[in-house]
Amino acid sequence: MTADAAVQVRDLHKHYGTLRAVDGLDLTILRGETFALLGPNGAGKSTTIEILEGYRRRTSGVVQVLGVDPDHGGLPWKARLGIVSQSTVESDQATVRELLTLTRGLYPDPRDVEEVISAVGLEKKADTRCNRLSGGQRRRVDVAMGVIGRPELLFLDEPTTGFDPEARREFWDLIRSLKDDGTTIILTTHYLDEAAELADRVGIITGGRLVDVGAVDEIGGAEARRPVVRWRTEDGDRRTTVTDTPASVVAELSAQAGGEPRDLEVIRPSLEDIYLTMIDATSKDAA
Repeated sequence: MTADAAVQVRDLHKHYGTLRAVDGLDLTILRGETFALLGPNGAGKSTTIEILEGYRRRTSGVVQVLGVDPDHGGLPWKARLGIVSQSTVESDQATVRELLTLTRGLYPDPRDVEEVISAVGLEKKADTRCNRLSGGQRRRVDVAMGVIGRPELLFLDEPTTGFDPEARREFWDLIRSLKDDGTTIILTTHYLDEAAELADRVGIITGGRLVDVGAVDEIGGAEARRPVVRWRTEDGDRRTTVTDTPASVVAELSAQAGGEPRDLEVIRPSLEDIYLTMIDATSKDAA
């Protein structure tokens, strides 16, 4: 385990009979970074995360999380983790403040309740019972419960599912503030724009294997990031070209057309475009 690694995984396997849910996964996540683990349903994301959290035993491989093997992590180790799962809190009769006060007492070095309530933007709802909160507000309570123990490592599983666009943006600000405080964050999400906004690096998993790991602006390699120019000819035919010099292509097309070409678009592939291409290629290879 290197000193700057929060998570280190080597040759991780998890088998259920003949099913290989995780099949030889290698991964290192550095302290203080936000890492997004992406992949389709059934790819092995949840199994991998549950192994890291200590909730599921692996078949084989080496795993270290904050310097501890999760299979043998005791309460002191668990107190260093924050976990925000997909399900929301069910303490319907407790107020936000009551629930966080109770949760705070479970940790050796917790954050102040009022500080956390402010951080998640629930000051006006602090004395409201959880069953009277909106879905987005309840999700903020989930995050508050995940961070009140002052975790070194925070797991966020589909944190903004069901959020409206404004609530998602506010939540992103909260995650950035946690990162600024030095928290290591592991994020799983189906919103690729969310991963692009929040993550330092992303890993793409499918079939229990990592097919690529890298910085958000590097994943997939240079070839996958080449700009695409699209336009229509005078006859209405749709044309597309992939090029490293889109400005030159547009200038040439404009000169030929005597003005701007019809329906001209210059597109730089997004993380979602690259992700879908990689998943499609991997699926075809497997088939």
